[in-house]
Amino acid sequence: MKTAVWLYLFMFVAIFDLHAQYPILSPFALSLGAAPSFIGLIMGVYSLTHLPGNLLAGYGVDKYGSRFFIFSSLVGAGVILLYQAKLTDPYQLLLARSLSGFVLAFLSPACLALLAKLAETRYQQGKLMAGNGMVHTLAAIVSPAAGALLVAKIGFAAAFAVLGWGLIATGVFALFAIRDIPYSIAAKKLARDLAGQREHSGMQVPLAIYGIPFALSCSQGILFFELPLTEASRASIINSGILFSYVSFGALLTLSLLFLNRLSSFLRTAAGSLFMGLVFFVMAAKLPVPLPASLLAIGMAHGIILPALSTLLAGESAASRYGRVFSLLSISFSLGAFVGPLLAGQIRNAVSPYYAAFLIVMLALIVMPLPLAPKSQLVNK
Repeated sequence: MKTAVWLYLFMFVAIFDLHAQYPILSPFALSLGAAPSFIGLIMGVYSLTHLPGNLLAGYGVDKYGSRFFIFSSLVGAGVILLYQAKLTDPYQLLLARSLSGFVLAFLSPACLALLAKLAETRYQQGKLMAGNGMVHTLAAIVSPAAGALLVAKIGFAAAFAVLGWGLIATGVFALFAIRDIPYSIAAKKLARDLAGQREHSGMQVPLAIYGIPFALSCSQGILFFELPLTEASRASIINSGILFSYVSFGALLTLSLLFLNRLSSFLRTAAGSLFMGLVFFVMAAKLPVPLPASLLAIGMAHGIILPALSTLLAGESAASRYGRVFSLLSISFSLGAFVGPLLAGQIRNAVSPYYAAFLIVMLALIVMPLPLAPKSQLVNK
């Protein structure tokens, strides 16, 4: 499983670099003279340009494998950060963020497709996806503080340069550290566990299943928009950061419970979604539940859903379609991340945006199709 370790490393570096920019992009844009409304566009354009990149990534990964796309995404994003370090105009920053969103859109489908091909059993797929979720969570926890500290020590330009060179070095290393696995070999490895039926059944993942990642990302976008505006977090930016950390720690808690991977990925996805929807209802109704407890619960739901959803998609698809399956997963996340804050901003004066998060999650759960895989059992063995 040496390849899995390298993939985790590459994903950690990419997520670290991305999240390290969150606390510094807005101040950097302000230093360039950007208006607040334009800063919102700069922040949101990343998700928009992610969409065409995700779509192209699916077919590209299925046809040419993961190795080239991992290398080009990391190196390309690093070069863009080096360019970003020399910017003098907010429109240049908008261009840099647009390019960055497109380039990094190839990384996640490529890594997830290769991870799925490494597994010999469905249970092993679940463990690999859980490991990927844990890497994401750890990077998301440590990187914002690291990015802010880096800027405080060496300034915007030098910080972007350091992050850029880190991505480039990791991308070059990826070119030599990993090797692609042909889909024919991946199918044979899973044949004994899945009775070889998936590759010959012509199954395609129902599009309705992508409502879950859309709802997950959309509700998270609503939370990230609304939380800093609530009474509990109005005191300071630091207090908002502490509240957000509860979500990450909650996800880390359930991701570390590896025995959950023995349960059906379908049941984990459904149960986690139901749990998260109910928490949003509690927050919208302002029931007497402490805010940190609600945020910790949302994070725990994320930690259950994310690896289960990836495993479910892999189990519902032929190995030759992994790239397209995981690219659609990334597209769903990107769309949700764009729609969530936009919706919250439009309705918050009339009704709590958390009601919208509750309804969106529940609707996605209602339309979620039953598993098609021939061995969708309650327990993965």
